[in-house]
Formats: sequence, structure tokens, C-alpha cells
Amino acid sequence: MRLVAAAVLLAAAVPVAGQVQLEKIQLPPGFRIELYASVPNARSLAVGAKGTLFVGSRSGGAVHAIAPGGNVTKIADGLSMPNGVAFRDGALYIAEVSRISKIDNAETRPSIPQVVYDKLPGEVHHGWKFIRFSPDGKLYVPIGAPCNVCDREGYAQIGRLDLSSGKFETFAKGIRNTVGFDWHPLTRELWFTDNGRDWLGDEQPADELNRAPRAGMHFGFPHCHQGDLPDPEFGRTRKCAEFEPPAQKLGAHVAALGMRFYNGTMFPAEYRNQIFIAEHGSWNRSKKNGYRVSLVKLADGKVVSYQPFAQGWLQGESAWGRPVDLEILADGSLLVSDDSAGAIYRISYPGTR
Repeated sequence: MRLVAAAVLLAAAVPVAGQVQLEKIQLPPGFRIELYASVPNARSLAVGAKGTLFVGSRSGGAVHAIAPGGNVTKIADGLSMPNGVAFRDGALYIAEVSRISKIDNAETRPSIPQVVYDKLPGEVHHGWKFIRFSPDGKLYVPIGAPCNVCDREGYAQIGRLDLSSGKFETFAKGIRNTVGFDWHPLTRELWFTDNGRDWLGDEQPADELNRAPRAGMHFGFPHCHQGDLPDPEFGRTRKCAEFEPPAQKLGAHVAALGMRFYNGTMFPAEYRNQIFIAEHGSWNRSKKNGYRVSLVKLADGKVVSYQPFAQGWLQGESAWGRPVDLEILADGSLLVSDDSAGAIYRISYPGTR
């Protein structure tokens, strides 16, 4: 894929964040990028039925709502790492470290957040969460490992919550820390990113893109990383062959976070049902890696390519922004959140004209 300097628009009604340098973003021919909104510490995204964009935060402790006209409103504050947001039946669900809350009438007259589940662990190491509703209506909630690498019962998993009964069950294990997942639009199989462990060098282990077509699968952590790399300590007792390998090895330490299947119609047909991944960027690598949006193409349920789609947040060894999450608007454009620049971008495809 050939990347070119992006056509850039700065929406007139939206304040320009001081760090934003969209003229440096490279996109494939025909695409352009603009600043959609400025939101402090913008993290996970969710779109309401009326087009309202909800934005979680990690360090900010707040949740914002952006009306279709561009007006930004803080609808909740003073929360514990409210990274994850998910919308269903008029209500916004918010994931804090140890609990799930709900704001009723989120797009009209937002209520005060009410706790709907409070039995999640309280450790803050990998305690911020991404949440999303599955096609069958259950709320999927990951519980990250409370460490770089360790083996503790009840952690390193994706769980799912039945809100009607309050029952929480484990869906998949061996997942160090996922901060992004989605279901294939056709097969309804779950796909998710996973961050690899640290301190095994610059080039290993790779972050992962995984596929979980059924419940009960184990993806290796802490015994095996990237499908074929035994952990120096925990790999002594179990073999990598016992676990599910990744669908795709991503770059080492790219910090792959949000991912979305593209189900819009604005982009060319080749992008339909393919995966976009927000790579937040490395923090402890001698030469930085990530800081981009990547595209993973599938054929017959298998990965056939993994390549950059949007890049330029990293300039040499200096990064002015860090992509976090992705969302698709009703018109088919792609939103990208950036917690470092405090911004949300809109990528559209007007074509080559």
C-alpha cells in the first residue's frame, strides 16, 4: 500500500489542540484527515443511536459526549480510570477499574452514573478496561494481568457479563492485556489485540491479534508469548503447542490497543470487513515503534497482510500523538482517538478528485 501526505482539514467549529500536526499524517491516496474534536486524554470511543460520540479517559477520570454538531460536554467526572465506554438501548456503560456503571438517557438527559456491577478486581496495573457489547447482547469485559508477567487466578482473561442476571463468566484465558476487540461482521467471531510482556528485548515478544471463535480458548500468557516464545520463567511447565497461536504477530511493543472491523461504505470495497488497529506506541524500546493505525486484511478468516494505514504521529524518535481507539460513524468515516494530543480525528475518503 502506498502512503501519501494526507489531505488535511481543520473543522472550523472545533478548537485546534496545540500538539496536533495533521499535515504530517500519511494516508493511502484518496483519503484525508481532519480534527473532529478536542477531548482531554481521549481514549475509548462509542457511538450512540442518535450519533453522539462518547469518549472515555484513563488519567482524566472523566467521560465526555460529543453531539453530532460538535458540541463537547463532560457527562461524568471523578471516576477511576474510566477508559471503556459502550452504548446500548439509550444507556452508556462505563468501565472503571473495579466496577461497571451506567448512565441512562445518555444522549438526551444523562443521569448520574449508577453502578451495575462491582465485583471486578481493584488492581490498577492493567486495571483500565475496554468494554463492548457482543452481538448476543452480553457485555465483554477484560481483566488484565496485574503485573508485567505473573500467574494469578482470575486475571489475564476476557470475561462477559449478563446484565439481566448479573452473572459474570470467563470467555477466554491467557490474555495479558487486551484494550480492544470486535466481532467479525459476517461470522460474529471475536477478534482482539493483546499487549506482549516487557523486558525481553526490543524485538520480542510481538503484540498479538487473536481470533476466538468459541469460548474456553487459552492464548498462552504467562507461559508462552507470540505463539512460539516460551517465557523464561513460566514457560518451564507448559509448552507453546498447548495454546492458541495468534492470528497475526504485530510489531514488538507497538502497544496495539483499539481495533475495529470496517463495516462502512465510504471507503473502497477492498476495506470492507477488514481490521483497523490503533497502535499506541512503545514506551520502553530503544527505538520507538508503533504510533500509527495499521490495516490487517483477511481472506477466508485468515490474515493475508498487515501494513501501515495511517502514520506520522511519530517523527524520528519524537511522537506528537498516540492513537488509542477507533470507531466508525454512520457515514462510513473512521474516527481515531489520541490521548496524548487530546484529540479525535476523522479519516474520510472523498476519492482522488
